[in-house]
Amino acid sequence: MTDRELEQKLAEAFTRAAPDDLEAILSRCGVQNGSVMEMKEMKSNANIIDVEVTEVKPRKKLGPWLAAACAALVLLGAGSGGLAYHQSRAVASVVSLDVNPSIELKVNRGERVISCTALNTEAAAVLFDMDGGADLKGTKLDVAVNAIVGALVREGYLDSVSSAILISVEDKDQDRAARLQAELVASVDGVLKTQAPGTSVLSQVLDADAPALEYMTYDSGLSAGKSALVRKVMEMNGTLALNSTTAFDQLAALSVEELNDLLEAGEKRIPIGKSAAAMAVETYAGTAALNAATTDVDPELDENPPHYEVELKTAFGDFDYTVDAFTGEVLSGPKDVLNIRADTPVTPDLAPTTPDDAGPAEKNVWQNPGNADVVGGTVISQDEAKQAALAHAGLAEGDVTDWKIERDWDDGQLEYEIEFWCGNTEYDYTIHGHTCAVLKHEVDHHREYGSGHHSDPYRGGSGTSGTASGDVGQEGAKAAALTHAGVAESQTSSMKVERDWDDGRLEYEVEFNVGRTEYEYTIDGATGAILEYERDDD
Repeated sequence: MTDRELEQKLAEAFTRAAPDDLEAILSRCGVQNGSVMEMKEMKSNANIIDVEVTEVKPRKKLGPWLAAACAALVLLGAGSGGLAYHQSRAVASVVSLDVNPSIELKVNRGERVISCTALNTEAAAVLFDMDGGADLKGTKLDVAVNAIVGALVREGYLDSVSSAILISVEDKDQDRAARLQAELVASVDGVLKTQAPGTSVLSQVLDADAPALEYMTYDSGLSAGKSALVRKVMEMNGTLALNSTTAFDQLAALSVEELNDLLEAGEKRIPIGKSAAAMAVETYAGTAALNAATTDVDPELDENPPHYEVELKTAFGDFDYTVDAFTGEVLSGPKDVLNIRADTPVTPDLAPTTPDDAGPAEKNVWQNPGNADVVGGTVISQDEAKQAALAHAGLAEGDVTDWKIERDWDDGQLEYEIEFWCGNTEYDYTIHGHTCAVLKHEVDHHREYGSGHHSDPYRGGSGTSGTASGDVGQEGAKAAALTHAGVAESQTSSMKVERDWDDGRLEYEVEFNVGRTEYEYTIDGATGAILEYERDDD
């Protein structure tokens, strides 16, 4: 209901509640102290109007009891609707969601959203499809929070295996705040298990009456929840006692993930931040001036040594770097990638300068000198790489099955890794990403399975009709690995199942992550038995 509609309702209620009984009221006012001035209009003569004026005595002023009664009637006439409207507009709790985007929700006692505000530019992008947050007004709090978390996932803010989201509830009623905190954490955790299972859900309850430190007055880009988290880090590293606005500003620029890593590691130094790590990599790689180059940065501040993992993405390949979290020094990754020659088969430092200097594998690369300028030159497609492998193997595309093609960057060189089968023969190729040259190839003939089998009984081909009864299949292999690990598929991420043939035996390679733990299994394709497994706790 709008303010204008409320006013109209109150006016109507007042009219109904206050009857027009002037005579009865006046009869209770006692003797009049003045005289009545009656105004009578007389007939006019020419331009003169005669008016007879009779003195009017002033009435006794109505007592305050009557005004109070009228006010009471207005409230009674308005009914519970006015009170409900007031309660629906009153802020009972403030909930903030922080990743790097910071979003603030104001909620009434009925747990309905009064307002949804983006506190920084990243948050504005997250709320763009929700009309800047206006679409969430009036919705239940848990529905609004789940919608925001889904948008954070879609925008890529929770795609790292070590991502973190902070849920903060600020309320004068601490019992209500604690209940909302528990309910929201459970709701968000349920959403993230399916959409971003590697994300940590952090939460805290804030007292709305607690005094804030003067130098910690947060601006429009920082929520009360993140401000409190920054304070925890400052308490841990000793800068809180120094009342340092510089330390506060530096820490406030970090993501929730970074702040949480600092707390877990007990790290007292302040890291350079994701943006500085990305810039250090782009400067080192020589791509800072390229608009097309982008970076994904994953902080690993709780590892030894603390560092940032940076993936540099360019039009001619992806590169991985490690950056010291406090000095900004690039610890690993290729330098000046724009100057890496496409004719480099190993590394820039060991590149042959002429075909005569090259070995057997390198000589093949020199077959196409037209692309031998820089890495940013012509990049062949996956189909071109596939055709190069087929031509080398002397096969047609219709002869082969089970294609696997991956684009990779090895020691400063763009390559395609290609695998396929022809009958019982497995082919593995490494194709140069610019010249189609065959850098490596391997042919493996699988002649037997068990006793006397000269064809792969689990591969559609000569003499077979598809999957044999002894093949557990991808789902069976996956189930065997999950059972051994003691986890449900809904708890995993990055699930990958590959069918392989090793020394006459059908196998399945199963890989998945649970949180920050990586699992790798080799499953017997005929029995579902676990042949090998490895668990890596990151």
